[in-house]
Amino acid sequence: MKLVAIIVAHPDDETLWAGGTIISNPHWNYFIVSLCRADDKDRSQKFYQALSVLRVEGAMGNLDDGPDQEPVEKKVIEDLIMQLLPSRQYDLVITHNPAGEYTKHRRNEETSAAVINLWQAGKIQTKKLWTFAYEDGNKKHFPRAQKKASIYRALTKPLWRKKHNIITDAYGFSQNSWKSQATTKNEAFWQFKNAALATKWLNKFKL
Repeated sequence: MKLVAIIVAHPDDETLWAGGTIISNPHWNYFIVSLCRADDKDRSQKFYQALSVLRVEGAMGNLDDGPDQEPVEKKVIEDLIMQLLPSRQYDLVITHNPAGEYTKHRRNEETSAAVINLWQAGKIQTKKLWTFAYEDGNKKHFPRAQKKASIYRALTKPLWRKKHNIITDAYGFSQNSWKSQATTKNEAFWQFKNAALATKWLNKFKL
C-alpha cells in the first residue's frame, strides 16, 4: 500500500487535477492537505464531504485566499505544510506545478514551490514527486492535460463522471460553473524521482 500525500492550495484542487487518479487507486493510503479556507465554513464542510466520498483523510489550513492574492512568506507556507502533514515520509507526494494549472493563481504556484523546497531540504521525504501538468493557453481555453507530461491518462467516462459528481454534488458547483467545465477528462503529471531535478524544474519558472 502506497502512502500518498496530496498537497494543494484550495479545497477542490485535489479533485479537479487528480480526482481520477485518487478514485482509480483505492488501495493507496491518501492524506490530502488544503492550505486555504479552513475558516470558510461552507468550503471546509464541502472539502470534508468530498474526502468522505473519496474515502480518504485530510486536513486544512487557513492561508489568506483573498482576491488581491498578496504574496505569502515562504516560511509561513512551509511551516503550515509541516504542521498539517501527519507524516514526514511518503511513497508519493502530489502537488501543483510551479506555473500553476491555469492563468493565474499565486497560491497554487507558492504551494508547489514550498513542497519542492521542503523535499530539497529533507523535511519531507518521498520516493517520487508528481506535479500537476495542465495549461490553459494563457486563458484561451479551460485547463488541459499536457500530453507531453511524464504521466498522461485519459479517464474512462464512468471514472470521469465520478470525479465530476464530486465537483457538482459534494462541492456544489453548478453545471455551468467554471469548476464544472474545467473538470478535466484527462489527467497528467510531471514526475520527479529526486529533489535536485524537481528543484531544477522549479527554478525554470522563477523570474
